Amino acid sequence: MNLLLEELDKAYPDATCELNYGNSFELLISVILSAQCTDKRVNIVTEKLFKVADTPEEFCALETDKLEELIRSCGLYKAKAKNIKSCCRDLVDKFGGQVPSTMEELTSLAGVGRKTANVVLSIAFDKPAIAVDTHVFRVAHRLGLSDGNTPDAVERDLCAAFEESEYKSAHFLFIHHGRACCHARNPECDECVVAKFCKYGSGAVNVPAVGQK
Repeated sequence: MNLLLEELDKAYPDATCELNYGNSFELLISVILSAQCTDKRVNIVTEKLFKVADTPEEFCALETDKLEELIRSCGLYKAKAKNIKSCCRDLVDKFGGQVPSTMEELTSLAGVGRKTANVVLSIAFDKPAIAVDTHVFRVAHRLGLSDGNTPDAVERDLCAAFEESEYKSAHFLFIHHGRACCHARNPECDECVVAKFCKYGSGAVNVPAVGQK
């Protein structure tokens, strides 16, 4: 394993997906809900949500007002409800209600971008993929692995930096490190297990926001 990932793995040996799901469809819905929301909150919401609907067909039949109420505490609930309904309609119309397993097909679904697609590809289908969320974006910059201004650019740099077999580990380890230590504000540099790799050190707060031009 890459030396950087080895150090992170020692610090976060249990780093894995923290979303609760039973199949690829539930994972897809959970990832859509996770935008600007904690996994813990999503799990609370989906515990009730999936008892009401847990197939694309059932979500299509679910009244929008009811769906909005069920997911309200995730934030951005109106936009998320719209995306979920449209995504489920696409799943039914284009893929017979089954979650597809390629980037091209997944991103053809309404409301599904590369980050969401990469999570599904990596976790549900065990394909080499690195999803770049705000934590991965920030940690990649601070470690000098990318200076890209977009998630897509950072994804390309990380894919070049690691072996395909390391993509899934890198994704989860970067997320856990970003949450536990490498915070957006006031990163705990003195406690950082990969400080020797860090490009920014005490200046780690000077990282561009995701998507900043």
